[in-house]
Amino acid sequence: MCFVRKGIENNDFVMKLLFLTDNFPPEVNAPATRTFEHCREWVKQGLEVTVITCAPNFPEGKVYDGYKNRLYQKEVVEGIKVIRVWTYIAANKGFVKRIVDYLSFMLMAFLMGLFIKTDVIVATSPQFFTAVAGKWLAFWKRKKWVMEIRDLWPESIKAVGAMKQNLAIQYFEGLEDRMYKSAWKIISVTDSFKKRLEEKHDIAPHKISVVKNGVNMDLFSPRKKDEELLHKLGLQGKCIVGYIGTHGMAHGLSFILDCASLTDNTIHFLFIGSGAEKEKLMAYKDELGLTNVTMLESVPKNEVSRYISILDIALVNLRKSDTFKTVIPSKIFELAAMHKPILLGVQGEAKELVEEYNIGLPFEPENREDFLDKLTAMITDDDKSYNFEKLVLEFDRVNLAKQMLEFIRD
Repeated sequence: MCFVRKGIENNDFVMKLLFLTDNFPPEVNAPATRTFEHCREWVKQGLEVTVITCAPNFPEGKVYDGYKNRLYQKEVVEGIKVIRVWTYIAANKGFVKRIVDYLSFMLMAFLMGLFIKTDVIVATSPQFFTAVAGKWLAFWKRKKWVMEIRDLWPESIKAVGAMKQNLAIQYFEGLEDRMYKSAWKIISVTDSFKKRLEEKHDIAPHKISVVKNGVNMDLFSPRKKDEELLHKLGLQGKCIVGYIGTHGMAHGLSFILDCASLTDNTIHFLFIGSGAEKEKLMAYKDELGLTNVTMLESVPKNEVSRYISILDIALVNLRKSDTFKTVIPSKIFELAAMHKPILLGVQGEAKELVEEYNIGLPFEPENREDFLDKLTAMITDDDKSYNFEKLVLEFDRVNLAKQMLEFIRD
């Protein structure tokens, strides 16, 4: 598709891109970070980018300080025009409330998008109601739309045990298939997603491009341990194993607490983040009487690198499920950029990545013996060398943003 208006030279044309997402900074989860860093790079490339999102509230379901859940709010963030619309806000737990949350954003994003001039529309998952808004806008505005797939939804709902196969899941699976087929182009974050789209949904390979997650080198790079932070947390002299991210049903963190109970106090587990399972995990920690575990709330994005710096081993974990064999947690790239060896409890494509680039050791998800064996190996093997630089060079977020833009423009 050639984006040229009548009477305007191609070199003078400014492409207008409308991006629909229900997560955006100051939220600090992976979807918000990916969208922001891509859009910021596209602005630098000369595009006029507008993002429709909601008031920041993830994952607690509470609007952040400085924002209100208004019908319409507008701001400019590093050249990106950000429009925040009213939605029904719910915490990241409770299936029915979350669906109402998603539906309200779908409707409001569609209505607001009708008034925004654009040449192409990008709608991002994992919840497919955002994609529905993109599809509707493409129809009414007579524009092309691109679907970005960050998660296989609703399959991931079944994978974490939130719902079993029923009429609602069947409807969502039908919706999923219709969205894939109606999109002009599809962006996938893993090779496994692309393969699944081709084989299960019969999507033509040329319609799909894989643009994996990456890392912002301005925020994440090797640095010395933050001694002030170590002193504040009382962790001097400890071997620190850290998990930084969402505490949800998918992440299997109760298993990590079980394993922590089997280690001595020279190894300290640090959990940072919020999510649907956070309260249960804190209660379980107390039930186990763990003194070698510290659990903190989420920290701002620009503070994350301080906490990563004090880790000796970085933990990336998901529940054992075939569905999660297709994902690559985005935190892998940030941890590798700061040269932190990764103890990985994810099978499939993520495991292949960690082994290919030699940036850590994988263990079988939910296998205590294997976890403890690999943890011991990483602690005691002083001669172990890792190849972080190669992965960081290949997954620089700037280059990935350019790759995605080239596919959209093609």
